Amino acid sequence: MRFAANYFRNLTLGVAAALWLAGAAQAAEVHVMISGGLSAAYNALVPEFEKTTGNKVVTAYGPSMGTTVNAIPVRLGRGEPADVLILVGYALDDLIKQGKAVAGSRVDLVNSKIGVAVKAGSPKPDISSADALKRALLAAKSVAYSDSASGVYVSTEMFDKLGIAAEMKDKAKKIPATPVAEIVAKGEAELGLQQISELKPVHGVDIVGPLPDSLQKITVFSAGIATGSKEPEAGKALIKFLASPAARGTIINSGLEPIEGGAK
Repeated sequence: MRFAANYFRNLTLGVAAALWLAGAAQAAEVHVMISGGLSAAYNALVPEFEKTTGNKVVTAYGPSMGTTVNAIPVRLGRGEPADVLILVGYALDDLIKQGKAVAGSRVDLVNSKIGVAVKAGSPKPDISSADALKRALLAAKSVAYSDSASGVYVSTEMFDKLGIAAEMKDKAKKIPATPVAEIVAKGEAELGLQQISELKPVHGVDIVGPLPDSLQKITVFSAGIATGSKEPEAGKALIKFLASPAARGTIINSGLEPIEGGAK
């Protein structure tokens, strides 16, 4: 009887160990490179994905474009591991053309609006129309904008549309890598312009509001699979989760608009 009991006990432990090892073998380590626009929602959602799937997510943050050390194209260029790339849609398209992301893997996740922020407690200027925003920008002693998609638009298109490119040349400053809101919170810029989802997580600023509709520039943030991914299926599962109805509330609370059926 003792032999039988020990036999079945050992058999049970063996089966349990085999099941645990099988589960461990199936668990994946998913490497993600992500730009700032979606980071707040992503950071809130990843723990649920890890809990549900057993996979571990390892994240590297950086701008969608540019030449700073943390920029996603620069990270890829020096061979950092990546399974999933989450960044501005047209920047992902560039990576696909360069062979650094898998063609056909792009999924559009969210639309992101540009907003204006001031230091917490400071008067909020009127930005309800193009003329009002123009007056606010001209009245500000200093303006900060990002080195990513929103900043490219602000500095190369919006100032021109408002007819104030010359006036903004000396007092508007591009902020590489660092969130614009941090510069505003420190009092180093009176007004800060960046995606609302990137302004919201920073303490010490008040968001005045989005740019007026006539000047607004919607940025699409997309996800794709990196070429050479070691865990493409786990990467696809993460993208599917971020695009699912379960993620919708968190995405909206972060200041973004989910895109339904965003596969390209």
